[in-house]
Amino acid sequence: MTTPLSVQEYRELLDAALPEATDADTAEPRVQSLFTPDTHRAALYVDSTVVRGGRGVGKTFWYRSLLDGTLREIAAQEYSIERLRRVKVSQGFGAALKHDLYPGPATLRQLVEESVRPYELWYAVLLTAFGQPELRKLPEWRDKAEWVRNNPGAVERTVQTADQEAQQQGVTHLILFDALEHLHRVRAQADRLVAGILELALAMRLGTRSIRFKVFIRPDMYDGALLHFPDASKLSSNAAALTWSRANLYGLLFHTMGNADSELAARFRQLTGGWQAEADGQRHLPPPLLRGDEQFQTDQFTQIAGPYMGSNFRKGHTFTWLPNHLMDGVEQVSPRSFLSALRKALAETSDQYAGHEFALHHEGIRRGVQKASETRVAEVSEDMPWVGDAIEPLAGHQVPIEQAKVEALWEEYRLVDALSKRAERYEPQNDEDETKVRTGPRHPEDPELLIEELISLGVMRRRRDGRIDLPDVYRIAFGVGRKGGVPRVAN
Repeated sequence: MTTPLSVQEYRELLDAALPEATDADTAEPRVQSLFTPDTHRAALYVDSTVVRGGRGVGKTFWYRSLLDGTLREIAAQEYSIERLRRVKVSQGFGAALKHDLYPGPATLRQLVEESVRPYELWYAVLLTAFGQPELRKLPEWRDKAEWVRNNPGAVERTVQTADQEAQQQGVTHLILFDALEHLHRVRAQADRLVAGILELALAMRLGTRSIRFKVFIRPDMYDGALLHFPDASKLSSNAAALTWSRANLYGLLFHTMGNADSELAARFRQLTGGWQAEADGQRHLPPPLLRGDEQFQTDQFTQIAGPYMGSNFRKGHTFTWLPNHLMDGVEQVSPRSFLSALRKALAETSDQYAGHEFALHHEGIRRGVQKASETRVAEVSEDMPWVGDAIEPLAGHQVPIEQAKVEALWEEYRLVDALSKRAERYEPQNDEDETKVRTGPRHPEDPELLIEELISLGVMRRRRDGRIDLPDVYRIAFGVGRKGGVPRVAN
C-alpha cells in the first residue's frame, strides 16, 4: 500500500508543480505540460478556422503546440483527430517578430498608413508560406503585397499548385494566426486587418481542398472584424471556443501535480491510481476520474485544502469556492488565474499558516484569489488600457449598481476625454513600443455601447434586474465593493 502524502509533502509537490511564471509569452509548451481538456477538442479540428478565447485560456499555448511536431502528435492521439497527423503547419502571424514569415506591428502600421489592402497583404503571407519564388526576391512586405495585386494569375496558379500537391501528398496546409491584439494600436485598423485574415481564410476554405487557416482570436476582436467583413459569419458554423469547465481546471491541477519534476509526483500517481505513461515515460496521463469526475476531484482536493473555506460549510466549500470567485462575467475561468491563485495560496499558507492541518489554508486561498484579481486586471490593462479608465470611476462604490449611476460616474469623471487622451498616448515613442500594440474601445463616446463591450469582454455582467455587476476577478483589484464579498488586498 502506498503511504499517503503528508501535509508537508503535498506542499513540496505543489511547489514543484505550480508554475512560477504564468505569462504565456514566457512559458513554452512541453510534453509534460500538455493537458488536453475535452472542451478543446473542436478547437483542434483542422477545419475549425476560428478559435475564440479570452486571455489566459490557451490560445498561444495551442498555437505553439501545433507548431511542434511532437506535441501535435500527442494532441492528435488523445483527441483522436487523425487528420492532425497529416498537416504542414506555417505561421501567418504571432507575437514573435519574424519578418521573413509575416510583417510585424511596425511594418503593419506603415502599410496601413500607405493604404495597403489587408487581403492582399495576408495573401502575400500565404504565398510566402508556400515558398513562392517571386516573393522570395522581395524583402519588403509593401512590395510583396503590390506583387499580389499586380499578378492575379500567378497568385491563383501558386495556390492551385500548392493545393494539388497537398492533395497528392495527403496533407493539409495549416496556416496559424495568434496574438492578433498586436496587429495595430488603433482598434478600427486592427479590426480591418483581422477582417482581411478572415476574408482570405474563407476564400481558401471555399476555393481549395487542402489549404486551411486557424485563427486564434479574442471574441471581441472577432465581433469587430464582422463590422468590416460581414461574410466572416460564414466561418461561425465551424468556429470553436477555448472554454474551461470546473472539472477541466482541477484536471489540469492534478495533471500538473502528476507530471511535476519531483519524486513525490510518482507517489501522487500511485495514490490516485490509473495513470498511463506516454511519450516514452516523459508524460503521464491522469485517469478519467481525476480528469473529469467532480466528486472524485472534490475528494482529492479536500486532501489538499480541506473541505470548507472556514470552520464549516456556511463559509463555502473549497472545491467550488475557488473557481466561482475566479469566474469572469461570461462565466469563464482562466487556467492561468486558477494556477496563479493556487501558487499564491501555497506561499501564504507556508508563510502564515505553516502548522495548518492541510497543505492549503482557506485564508491563503482567499489571498490567492485577491492576487489573481490583481494579475487579471494587470493583464487586461496591458491589452486594453481603456478598461482601467472605464472601471476606475466605480472604485469605492458597491455592485450591483444601476446603469444610470455608472453613466453618471463616467460623465463626472469625463471618461470620453480620458479615452481620447488615452488614444493619443497610443503613439509609440520608440522601436520597442512598436511591438506593444494597444487597442481602444470601438465606441468610446457612447456609454451604452461601452457597457456592452465591457460585458462582452467579461469585465462586467448584467443582472436580470438590469443592474451592472463586476465579477470578483476584476472587482477586487479595481477597488469596487460588494457586501460580504472578498476584500481587496491591503498594501
